[in-house]
This record gives sequence, C-alpha cells and structure tokens, in this order.
Amino acid sequence: MKTYLELLRVRGVTRVLLSQLLARFPHGMLSIAFLIHVEQVHHSYAAAGLVVAAISLGEAIAGPISSRLMARWGMRPLLSVMTIVAVITLSSMAIFPLSVPALVVLGFIGGCSFPPIQPAVRTIYPKLVPNRLLTPLFSLDASAQEIIWIVGPVLTTFVALRVGSVEAVLAAMAFLAAGGLWFITSPSVGQVRIPMSKRRLGGVLSRPPVIISTLLGLTLVACFAAVEAGIIGLFGEDGPEAGWILAIYALGSLVGGLAWGHREIAPWSMTRRLLLVFAGLAAASLSSDFWWLAVTLFISGLGVAPALTVLFANVSATMKFSETAESYAWIGSGQLIGAGLGSAVAGLCIDHFGAQTAIIAATLFALITAIGALGTFRWSPDLRGGHGAPLPDTGPVETIS
Repeated sequence: MKTYLELLRVRGVTRVLLSQLLARFPHGMLSIAFLIHVEQVHHSYAAAGLVVAAISLGEAIAGPISSRLMARWGMRPLLSVMTIVAVITLSSMAIFPLSVPALVVLGFIGGCSFPPIQPAVRTIYPKLVPNRLLTPLFSLDASAQEIIWIVGPVLTTFVALRVGSVEAVLAAMAFLAAGGLWFITSPSVGQVRIPMSKRRLGGVLSRPPVIISTLLGLTLVACFAAVEAGIIGLFGEDGPEAGWILAIYALGSLVGGLAWGHREIAPWSMTRRLLLVFAGLAAASLSSDFWWLAVTLFISGLGVAPALTVLFANVSATMKFSETAESYAWIGSGQLIGAGLGSAVAGLCIDHFGAQTAIIAATLFALITAIGALGTFRWSPDLRGGHGAPLPDTGPVETIS
C-alpha cells in the first residue's frame, strides 16, 4: 500500500486517475443498459446483443484511427468533439423509438465517436511518474477501473428496473459528459504532446507484444461480456441480483489487483493469472445459484485486474512513446471486439439454450485465452527489475564537424 500512497502524492496523478475513471464509467453501464432497453422494447436478447456488438465494433474500428489523430490534432480538441458526438448519438438511441436496424446503425456511429480516453490516459502515465512507479500505476489503474464494474452494473440495473431503461442510458451519458470534461480540462492532458509515429496505421501490430496483447484482450473481454449477459439472463428481469453478482465479480478483480499489482511481471505471469480466471468460471458454470455464482465469480475476478496489468505493461515496455497511443488503441479495439463477440454469442446462447449456457461460453473464452498466453509467453518481455517505461523516440542528430 505504501507504493500506491506514494503514487497518489505525485502531482497530477489523482486528478487524471479519477477523471478518466469517471469518463470511462459508461463502459460498465451501456452494455447492461442497452441489453435491458432493447430486450424490453423488442423482446429479444439476440437483438440486444447485436446492438451492443454494433457499439463495440464502431469503437473498435475508430479507436486506432482516433488515437493517431491525437498526435496530429492534439488530445483536447479531438476528445472534446468526440465526447459531444457520442453523448448526442447514444442518448438518441434511448430517447426515440427505433427499429433494431436503426439502433444497430446509430450504435455503430455512437461507438465510432466514443472518445479514446483509455489510450490517452495510458499514454500520459509514463510522463507523470518515474519508471519504478509505472507498473504499480498501471496496476492501480486496472484495479480502480473495477469500481466501474462494481458500481456500474448495480446502478444500471437499479435505474433500469426501478426507473426505466431510457434513464439508465442517459445516466451513463451523464458520466461520460462530466468525466470527459474533467479529464479534458486536466493540465496533464494539455502538457503531454504525442510525437507523430513514423509507422503506417497498423504497423505496430507487427510487434509481438502488441498483437499478442490485442488477441488475448479480445478473448478475455469476450469472456467478461458473456458472463455479464448470462447473469442478466438469469436474474435481470426479477430484481437487482444481476447487478450484485457482477459487482462481486468486479470486487474480486479489485482485490486481486491491489494485492498482486505491485509484483514484478515475468513472461509467465499472464498464464498464471488467467488460470485463476478460468478456474473460477469453470466452477461458476456448474450452478445458477446466487451464492454459488457470487463466490465462484469472486474467485475468477481475482485474476482479472492482474491479467489486464500485464497486457498494458508489456506494451509500455516494448514500444516507442510515439507508438504507445496507437498500440493501446489496438488493444482496446481487440477488447471491444471481444465485448461485442461475447455479447452476441451469449445472446444466442440465452435465446436458444438458456442463460446458464452463456456462463459456459464465458468459460470457453477464458480457456482459449489461457492457452493463448501459454503458447506465446516466450514473446512476453521480462519486466522484473522495474523496466516498464516506453522506449525513447530517437532519430539522427546533426553534428558540427
């Protein structure tokens, strides 16, 4: 805990951490809000999963492009415009009675306009703290974001079921507007300048840590999305139980991140942490009892934040600073595609085979991720010794002879 307290005393860290957390709150709310909203309006979990998938796909496609544009246009102008467009578009989906195809189209547009807060903040972090505090900061960030998944599901299900699904979506947009404004006006956002990358768009995917982290993030988040949809399918229409179980799942991740996040990262760290995620989900798939799911998902969650820490730390340690924003964006795109894939697969499972099969699908996604980490650990950097900062951008220097 001393390391985390030292981090929070560094100038600018607390505001950046809290503001980006608030701006990213919709990620813990929108999927549930639109799953409930579309299912209530169109009476189909498959349709709801399709709408959520469209939002995720739009954000996934636009993420790497908008992240590169931050270097050209600057963080503040780009984030400001995208935040405004996203709030208007996604709010319209809830306010107006629309067909499923219209919701899919607007969802895709809304996803494309979602501001790249995560790549922006993870690009800022190495400029805020010394090298030895960078991995703990990534861990604190991964742990803190679990507050999104603890409060978000409970708040969303409460508002959706007690007030209305439209209000649940609008609440998420209020978080985006307020958090986005707080983050965008942060001095750190104005001070950090991202150099233009010399690689073409997508060139960073030729680096093993980036493509591996992107693919592992895709299947890992597909697992989370399937769990979310499965739990909503089991409990969502009857009361707040779904929100509580998902909050307990996220609480496990928060505990795991704070407990193990300060540990040094070795090439095999990812595999170990993913095995814990898989073991808990495998147990969860055996029963639909509330308390059984709460306990087993808490155990599974213990490995989530530590695994996400590895994904981002590996990229930070192996890429040039000018390439980190795009690299993080590709990882984010992989995760968003995974969220859409997990929601869509889980929706089909629920409609055709029952809600419990969505948990089984999540278990299979977790197994695929663990096997992938095991098969690629030799390309993972060894970060023991505190070497986690981005590589400097170097170039030819003119000399006088």
